[in-house]
Amino acid sequence: MTKAMGAVVYVEGLQKSYGATVAVAGISFEVQEGEIYGMIGPNGAGKTTTIECLEGLRKPDQGTIRVLGLDPQREGKALRLRTGMQLQSSNLQDRMRVWEALDLYASFYPRAADWKVLLGQLGLEDKRDTPFAKLSGGQKQRLFIALALLPDPQLIFLDELTTGLDPQARHTIWDLVRDVRARGKTVVLSTHFMEEAEKLCDRVAILDRGRIVALDTPAALIHRLDFEARVLFTLEGSLPAALPEALARVGRVEVQGQQVTVRGPGDAPTPLVSEVVNVLAAQGVPFRDLRTEQATLEDVFLSLTGRAVRA
Repeated sequence: MTKAMGAVVYVEGLQKSYGATVAVAGISFEVQEGEIYGMIGPNGAGKTTTIECLEGLRKPDQGTIRVLGLDPQREGKALRLRTGMQLQSSNLQDRMRVWEALDLYASFYPRAADWKVLLGQLGLEDKRDTPFAKLSGGQKQRLFIALALLPDPQLIFLDELTTGLDPQARHTIWDLVRDVRARGKTVVLSTHFMEEAEKLCDRVAILDRGRIVALDTPAALIHRLDFEARVLFTLEGSLPAALPEALARVGRVEVQGQQVTVRGPGDAPTPLVSEVVNVLAAQGVPFRDLRTEQATLEDVFLSLTGRAVRA
């Protein structure tokens, strides 16, 4: 693979094993300047190991890595002055106050960003004197983002950023990540949340068993999937005996109590929802809450990696 113009991360043939366990099996990819690049995959797919190799925290067994033109192993000190890192297991001392953490970490960098400005930008001004242990999950993650931004990095790594957060906090963090990119930064994001990757990332690499099994924009990955359309509705009364057979002429039917799901081709000349509504009208069946479901990145993920739970 030839390095493309504008690539801030270049990886060729990256391999990493732990004893007999192959964590990363010869992957190659690039991250372009100014993009949010996502990495998703089941547990043990190799996401965190890959990021730690990019950061210089782990030494690969084989392969070539260049981050901002630097070798993370030989030029790690120079690289850390130009990158920000939020690690999956980030933590601070319980009694350390927010301002103390920022002031301490700022002292590590010769040209650190103004942490007082970051406090305001990340909505932490009113938590300035709060001990770390007293912060909510979302506030802790905002603090970790602030710490990652202290070196005024060109590239920032975010690993499982919103794990354990409630939906409101997750959406707040997503807005912060978009803001980071809007400042001209490049973001490498590892996540278990398919919705997070779909909403945030310009491109997504799907990893499985240490290999990249798909890499493209979320929209392109979804478009590539031969996905069935789904129409769901709730019956207002009991299930008419003739309805399943009538609906079966337009798609596969699943009935769970009063909830009915009809699945059919997503690219048929007549949309499936129209076919279903015509059947219901012809049968005189009262219903409510009719809706359609479109393919998502989660559908792509499950189609490529399977539905079995990984240890």
